Amino acid sequence: PRNIALELAQAAATVVVHRPGTSVCSTADLRAHLGGASRVHFDTGDLAQAIARHREDGQSVVLTNGCFDVLHRGHTSYLEQAKELGDVLVVALNSDESVRRLKGEGRPVNPVADRAAVIEALSCVDYVTVFDSDTPVPLIQSLQPEIYAKGGDYTEQMLAESASVREYGGQVRILDYVSDHSTTGLLRRMSQQGAAGNGAAAQVAEQSPEAGG
Repeated sequence: PRNIALELAQAAATVVVHRPGTSVCSTADLRAHLGGASRVHFDTGDLAQAIARHREDGQSVVLTNGCFDVLHRGHTSYLEQAKELGDVLVVALNSDESVRRLKGEGRPVNPVADRAAVIEALSCVDYVTVFDSDTPVPLIQSLQPEIYAKGGDYTEQMLAESASVREYGGQVRILDYVSDHSTTGLLRRMSQQGAAGNGAAAQVAEQSPEAGG
């Protein structure tokens, strides 16, 4: 998709600007920037081939998805639970444009290249991919994971993906809910702490003998 291509171009530009003189970004350079990652697949066809090899070995596939913008304990707990449901865990990330549509302007905090690299570094994650639609239904229909997993803040009935999973005989599994751990809550607390810090700094400046005219 066009937006994913733009994000890849952005990642390639990041590689180039950190080098002296005139330079180009090769495929190997881009993979290294994304986490050294033969496990990061922006091409669904490549990922499908990798998944097919696992199935030939009799392994089951678990797919989950999300923005995973600012990684926190809730995310890692949820991904570890997802991996326990099968042999191979695929994490599908919303593209930057998809995150903006879902979360609003100012999100994501971290671009998709950085989000992919962080998720790929987790030992419980086997593959990372990116989708540009509002839901991962097209990706689910392509990969047909044995299990589709989502966090406990959802129910199977709430998910547009559930019907697609049931169509080919897959299972939808709802994982435990980890309370008080959300990206939105984390960003709100950071903003409040920043505002409090700025207010305290302003108060100190006003009380300083050097303040004023």
